[in-house]
Amino acid sequence: MESLFILIPIAMLIVFIAVRLFIWAVRSGQFEDLDTEGKRILFDNDIKTTSTSKANSDNKDTTAHTRSDKLE
Repeated sequence: MESLFILIPIAMLIVFIAVRLFIWAVRSGQFEDLDTEGKRILFDNDIKTTSTSKANSDNKDTTAHTRSDKLE
C-alpha cells in the first residue's frame, strides 16, 4: 500500500510529460505531412546526382588515364 503513494505520483508525472510532448508535437507541425516522408525514399534525389556528375565530369580526363594505366 505504501508503494502506491510513490507509484501514483510517478505515473501522473509520466502522463503529464507525455501529454505535454504530444501537445508540443501538434503545435510545432510534426503531424502536418505524414505521407511525404514515407514516399521520399522511393524517389531519386536529382540535386545530389547533378552535383556529383559535375564533379565527375571535371575529373573525367584523369580518371581515364588511371584506368588505362591499370589495364596495361
